[in-house]
Amino acid sequence: MNTARRIRVLMVDDSPTMVNTMAALLAQEPRIEVVGRAGDGNRAVQLARLLRPDVITMDLLLPGLDGPGAIAAIMVDAPARILVVSAVADRGAELGFQAIRAGALELIAKPNVSSADELRRWGRELVQSICLMAEVPVVSRRPRAQMAPPPPTTGARVDIFGIAASTGGPPALSELLSRLPKDLSVPIVIAQHITEGFTPGMVQWLGKMTPLTVCLAREGDRLEAGKVYFPLDGNDLTIERGIARLSRTRGGPCPSGDLLLSSLARAYGSRAGGGVLTGMGDDGARGLLEIRRAGGVTFAQDEASSVVFGMPRAALEIGGTEQALPLSAVPDFIRMFCSRPFDRLRVGRNEGEGA
Repeated sequence: MNTARRIRVLMVDDSPTMVNTMAALLAQEPRIEVVGRAGDGNRAVQLARLLRPDVITMDLLLPGLDGPGAIAAIMVDAPARILVVSAVADRGAELGFQAIRAGALELIAKPNVSSADELRRWGRELVQSICLMAEVPVVSRRPRAQMAPPPPTTGARVDIFGIAASTGGPPALSELLSRLPKDLSVPIVIAQHITEGFTPGMVQWLGKMTPLTVCLAREGDRLEAGKVYFPLDGNDLTIERGIARLSRTRGGPCPSGDLLLSSLARAYGSRAGGGVLTGMGDDGARGLLEIRRAGGVTFAQDEASSVVFGMPRAALEIGGTEQALPLSAVPDFIRMFCSRPFDRLRVGRNEGEGA
């Protein structure tokens, strides 16, 4: 978008106090202009059509048409970049992932603050998210044609697949995981950037979309075939000899795709598989390169099917992979390299080579 003009924001929330608080915080940012306010879902759809804002902040528990319903209608009639700002408690997390499936880009928890300093800190995070969202292309929700993955160039087989994702990741993961079989012969480990507080809801939501078992990894868990593992809120996940290791994130993307994928390269060598899905920035690119250098299997989501092509582009540019796949091709690609009985987790670079 043209960065010379202000970012036009429509705020949707049925709480006058919350709307006034957000408006006051956003008024301190010269790059942002609040162009409208709506207190219910139907009014939000009307104003989205009338005002054509750059970004919409959307609460989910609304009178009349709820947040996911309003988002679905907006993405059909007046597509916009939608940032969910909602409470995590009660139905907030569940509705949040319904909203993302309908077309929202990101989730932010409403502030639970006890001081003016904490509120200002949350306001800075809100401003940063809106400014980042304003740079994301508005994505059509039209279904894409199914495409077959390219044939494998070697007889490689893997013992584990790791995936890094950010903006647009939850719906991409939903599509991917829903098309993998219950008897998948390897575990899958995932680093999905997400606001702290929403991880349990995401795991629960994804668990309803796939025959695989989706769970939160805990320190010391031994990975099992046919299970999908996410780290606990605010933690990075790495794998050592088939065991989950958790550590608190220290700055940067949370959780780190680079840390996760690099750990697979060290632990599994040529038996590691990795991929980078849609997302901002370059997290995951260096970890994917380490897997490739170790002889493992790698892929990145292609530009046409990505909500944001930042992370996949970075992986392709540094040589982390040569495979740019449409999202529809990723499940079959993973299955190709997992089509053998899973007997044990091989951990050494040379262990089991050529098996």
